[in-house]
Amino acid sequence: MDKTLNKQNTGTIIQKFGSLITLVLVMIALSIISPEFRSMNNMLSLLRQASVNALIAFGMTCVILTGGIDLSVGSTLALSSLVCAIMVKAGIAPELAMLASLALGIAMGSISGVLVTKGRLQPFIATLITMTVYRGLTLIFSGGKPVSGLGSNVLLNGIGKGEIAGVIPVPAIILFLMFALFYFILNRTVSGRRIYATGSNQKAAELAGVNTDRTKLFVYAISGFMSALAGLVILSRLGSAQPTIGTGYELDAIAAVALGGTSMNGGRGKIYGTLIGVLIIAVLNNGLNILDVSSYYQDVVKGIVILLAVLADRKR
Repeated sequence: MDKTLNKQNTGTIIQKFGSLITLVLVMIALSIISPEFRSMNNMLSLLRQASVNALIAFGMTCVILTGGIDLSVGSTLALSSLVCAIMVKAGIAPELAMLASLALGIAMGSISGVLVTKGRLQPFIATLITMTVYRGLTLIFSGGKPVSGLGSNVLLNGIGKGEIAGVIPVPAIILFLMFALFYFILNRTVSGRRIYATGSNQKAAELAGVNTDRTKLFVYAISGFMSALAGLVILSRLGSAQPTIGTGYELDAIAAVALGGTSMNGGRGKIYGTLIGVLIIAVLNNGLNILDVSSYYQDVVKGIVILLAVLADRKR
């Protein structure tokens, strides 16, 4: 009897804290293999690198919690950052250009939401369409060439390259501020409860008075905003808008959400799980780079990790 209870307790702990345990074990293993990995400079660099995927993944979490998916995040990132760069180069104040970029991100996310709610398209198809269109527009407006020469505005440069007290990267600060905001929204607001209700049982939510279409539109708008914010971080870091930037970013974001334990069917998941998933991917990428492992093998490792996460989710 005691053995059975112990097994059940162990299984519950693994299901609840499996992602965190995985993160800790991977970090311990890489710290033993490479002293360079555990250096403070590398840890801060790791947080800077993780910030972009984290911002996108937070928005993706809300979409997936409603039972949807957003494949357009990488293209939204590219187009919104390109528009910001073009406006700055045209002499428009960087602050206004950044606000316009964020507004554009909301608009692009909302278009995906409208296709899902009003067009009644499957989220995969709807966002596949917007992903393709936005990427095409990015290439058209840029001519396939980077847009650089953005000047030295403190805000624009600082959002991706700045440091607080000369140590803590600004992108890491943004990451944790957004984490706190999303944690509050999902756990302490009516909107958060509606997001979970929509993904858990849409018909029951509608009978309870939840406007599920409005909720879905809301989460796609959030996803677009977070993609645009991530685009500004990359634009600042690179100092130029690259027309091909963001390709494949949707896969990393979905992987982080899945690793964090959010159900791909919607209705179940936590934002702190997504953060852990982001850190797992960042630690793997960082550690494999330090160990000079080919990027081809890194993709294989990432794919296997995603597979294990999905299988674990099905078991739960």
